[in-house]
Amino acid sequence: MATLSKPAGRVLEAFRTEYAIYGVILVSALIAIGWDDETDLAVLLFTLGAGTVFWLAHLYAGTIALEDPRQPRARAIAAAAWKAARESAGMLIAMVLPTFFLLLAVVGLVDEYVAYYLALWVGVAILAVVGYANSARRRSPWYWRLVSALVTASLGLLIIWLSSLVH
Repeated sequence: MATLSKPAGRVLEAFRTEYAIYGVILVSALIAIGWDDETDLAVLLFTLGAGTVFWLAHLYAGTIALEDPRQPRARAIAAAAWKAARESAGMLIAMVLPTFFLLLAVVGLVDEYVAYYLALWVGVAILAVVGYANSARRRSPWYWRLVSALVTASLGLLIIWLSSLVH
């Protein structure tokens, strides 16, 4: 397997976190839910707003859960918040590409439905790349890498669909 450049490797590693995977599924479900909003801008703002609120909820929960009672209170809260922010940053990273495609519709560079489909499918593509990369890191043969990509993307698509149904 060809070695990735350092920036590409960092981006891939950022998407290999629990929070980034969750973020990809969340933002895709939010776009699917917000699809019926009146304007492209409303869909973009709904997606960014709801995604940020979910991230803040994870930040809050992580801060409370990670607080070390053996440290002075202010230091313990700051350290826990910083650690929670670092760990959950993948949720914010996951919003970048889908919201970029939504923004293209807002500024009129692409048709709104093209932007929605690109925003939705880029999440599935990210999951496929993560599945492929995980298999490649195990030095699996090319066909298992493709199977891993397909399974990871398919399960992600199923969860995205189920998430949009319950909302």
